[in-house]
Amino acid sequence: MIAITIGSIFISCESNTYEEIAGVVDNPTYDANVKGIIADKCLSCHNAVYNQTPFLESYEMVKDACENGSVLCRIDGTCGAIMPTSGRMPQARVNILQDWALQGYIEH
Repeated sequence: MIAITIGSIFISCESNTYEEIAGVVDNPTYDANVKGIIADKCLSCHNAVYNQTPFLESYEMVKDACENGSVLCRIDGTCGAIMPTSGRMPQARVNILQDWALQGYIEH
């Protein structure tokens, strides 16, 4: 009976990451939420050294690229090739970026 119980625990586990489960952010800001996502998923290419535009090295650059470019639709996959090129970000991160834009690109 114990083996069945233990086996059912392992079978019923899902492979969700902590970020996917706890990724809800009600009022995202650039400093608290967006900057880390951009640093982790975008800056390795979108910087002056690598020369891949749009550059995403500061609040102003990220905000401008979201407002006047295709950053948000490239991240959510609704236009062009999905970014980052390594594959779609977890939906929790996409939601944070979209909510940040919808709430007016708050910096701090």
